[in-house]
Amino acid sequence: MVYLREFLRGGRDLAEDKRTRKKLRLDAPTRQLAGRIWRDYVRHHKVAILLAIVCMVIVAASAGGQARLIEPALDKVLVTGDERLVWIIPLAFLAISIIKGFGSYGQTVLMNRVGLRVVTTLQSEMFDRIVRADLAYLHGDATGKLISRFTNDVNFLREAVIKTVTGSVRDLLTVVVLVGVMFYTHWVLATMAFIVFPVSVFPVIYLGRRLRRVSAETQAELGVLTALLDDVFKGVRQVKAYGMENHEQRRADGMFESIFRFILKAARVRARSYPIMETLGGLAIAGVLFYGGYQVLHGETTVGKLIAFLTALVMAFQPMRSLASLNASLQEGLAAAQRIFTMIDYRPAIVDSPDSGPLKIEEGAIRYDDVTFSYGDGIPALRGVTIEARPGQKIALVGPSGAGKSTVLNLLPRFHDVSGGTVSIDEQDVRAVTIESLRRSIALVSQETGLFNTSVRDNIAYGDPTADDNAIIEAAKSAAAHDFISELPQGYDTIIGEAGLRLSGGQRQRLSIARAMLRDAPILLLDEATSSLDTQSERLVQEALKRLMVGRTTLVIAHRLSTVIDADRIYVLDGGQVVEQGSHNELLARNGLYAELSRMQLAPDEADPPAVQARM
Repeated sequence: MVYLREFLRGGRDLAEDKRTRKKLRLDAPTRQLAGRIWRDYVRHHKVAILLAIVCMVIVAASAGGQARLIEPALDKVLVTGDERLVWIIPLAFLAISIIKGFGSYGQTVLMNRVGLRVVTTLQSEMFDRIVRADLAYLHGDATGKLISRFTNDVNFLREAVIKTVTGSVRDLLTVVVLVGVMFYTHWVLATMAFIVFPVSVFPVIYLGRRLRRVSAETQAELGVLTALLDDVFKGVRQVKAYGMENHEQRRADGMFESIFRFILKAARVRARSYPIMETLGGLAIAGVLFYGGYQVLHGETTVGKLIAFLTALVMAFQPMRSLASLNASLQEGLAAAQRIFTMIDYRPAIVDSPDSGPLKIEEGAIRYDDVTFSYGDGIPALRGVTIEARPGQKIALVGPSGAGKSTVLNLLPRFHDVSGGTVSIDEQDVRAVTIESLRRSIALVSQETGLFNTSVRDNIAYGDPTADDNAIIEAAKSAAAHDFISELPQGYDTIIGEAGLRLSGGQRQRLSIARAMLRDAPILLLDEATSSLDTQSERLVQEALKRLMVGRTTLVIAHRLSTVIDADRIYVLDGGQVVEQGSHNELLARNGLYAELSRMQLAPDEADPPAVQARM
């Protein structure tokens, strides 16, 4: 398992959580991982790979041809003075070099195409898992860590695919051809030199295992760094407001230093192959020079043969060294693949049941029947909650923070599934209908508007991607958003920035309402939609919400009780239970928790029912 270092001087532990560490195991067989990458992602590009291999064969044969030309160039041109070969051999060498160059170009382009296509496929599959994942899964990992797998990890795997397939085949073919040239030129010297090559395999394997462990740690640490940067950049307003620039700088420096140590450690492990390979190569060349030089001096071989053999040996040594470094790239890619596959192999718990059918909305009645729910920590968030909303009613959920209001709301579109009891719409259990039809029947407006860094038009059209411009404009008008949109620099084509930061809070909320207007769903969920707005913006938004609620069954969460006084029924939650229910006046007369919350928020003439005021 990988355990990340604690790096924050302020005491915050950015180690991977237990769930992530449990998944990030390093004992998966290399053959199994490599086989999956080949089977699921690489083999579909057989044509490109076969063409690349043809190019690799051309490169390897060209290398052998260049080495083979050395002997006649020395023995027949320089020694015997064959003038005819003075022109032929250089031209042949040039022709082989040109062919080799085009072969190298072809293999590089083709394998880069394969590697990039593999990355694209992996990114698409990971994104599919993320957007379809349960909220519990998404909340378990920092956003930055998830993003890191789309960037850092897939790039490590891309390099492994490109270098391993291209490099291993090309270099192996080159070594085979050059070893053949060596044996053809002088089999005794070739036997002496060839003994050294198998010895180099053992340190390469050992270093590869070490590098895989270090690479996994590095990639995990890069994920933590991405999460840290994401937190700081999104919260930069708070950083400046509290003067925490130096604190954040220290945190970042600690992270940068940790990354530096991991990458340097990986570089050291990778570099250890160089002295090993250089020593073994030097040993082989030294032996060849000694024995070959002895044979030349005694007339047992020619200078051309010795130089041709040495040329082939030196040329073979380079791909041998490359094969050693390819193992390092392979191990880095496999470490990344493990992290990627933990995401791709994830399957959401909330899925359509085998016999599910589309939700059929007749009236839009909602019922929570004796619902219990826990987030998995063993502590119940809801206990025996029963709530009923008749068609077209406005039902309010109020209570102190942590009472379970948002949990109740999240169970209706199946962001989570109940632990016990049932949630139904028109007497249809939400677990017995398809998720797509269920969520298509629900519109959500929350405090977090969920706007995207695209145009105003695209953000509104999120409610119905098939809507035309007229429908989008009508939805904006109904949400009291058309006037301010028309004043924007590019109108409906204006890019609103990340999370809509170029707009005011009220403007963002009205775009969110326009989106819900366009969706025209029979059920509406309002999650503290006006809690963070100023008085003027709240008034505009409330007017838009009233138009939106007409003819829809609505569940409202509100901290401001003034926004739910007119609700048909108010449910008061506390500690995951419904402790009170009734109309505004009924609950005030009961003088319970709701009355206490009202006295804290509302003016006397709003908080007290008429009967109470008459006695004052």
